[in-house]
Amino acid sequence: MPRVLTIEDDAVTAQEIVAELSTHGLDVEWAANGRDGLAKAIAGGYDLITLDRMLPEVDGLTIVTTLRTLKITTPILMISALSDVDERVRGLRAGGDDYLTKPFASDEMAARVEVLLRRNSVPMTQTRLSVADLELDLISHEARRGDQTLNLLPTEYKLLEYLMRHAGQVITRMMIFEEVWGYHFDPGTNLIDVHIGRLRKKIDAPGQTPLIRTVRGSGYAIAEPV
Repeated sequence: MPRVLTIEDDAVTAQEIVAELSTHGLDVEWAANGRDGLAKAIAGGYDLITLDRMLPEVDGLTIVTTLRTLKITTPILMISALSDVDERVRGLRAGGDDYLTKPFASDEMAARVEVLLRRNSVPMTQTRLSVADLELDLISHEARRGDQTLNLLPTEYKLLEYLMRHAGQVITRMMIFEEVWGYHFDPGTNLIDVHIGRLRKKIDAPGQTPLIRTVRGSGYAIAEPV
């Protein structure tokens, strides 16, 4: 069972995180301040850390910087009420793996945790991704479904690669915005829906079993047919 360390000084938020991640089969331990959280993180044994940015005694930015200086590579999801782009950049450059702003939806937080855990378990030397009869060559950037080569535009390729790296998981629109386009687009636009629609026309052609599915109110997923 994956172990998660949650460093959060607000008890209500901490309980929400612990409860949500526990329902996903994760073993979650809580540290209520930065000093205790840093000590636990250094002691190790965790597969992932959720880290509040503003903490008493030792702040979140200092924690992530200290861990990376000590060559501790545990994935870190930073959670903060500081939503400015500059603050996100500071957190990521300090060594955070992802950044989630408060208030947040519990299911999105859980999805981000699942993605980080999966990313940490996938060998970086992987050169080919596959879902059913859909294959993506990460070296040649060639996509094929069965015996048909798919002509993908660069953004379509990047979007498909992101979905396939997290096959079977629900990826939220915000996560897609951040991974594929960065922080430069308004989540209120239909940009993602348009690109997913174009990708579907190429991946899920008439007569083929659909692989890309919409999860209403959450996002998208690509998975083996059931």
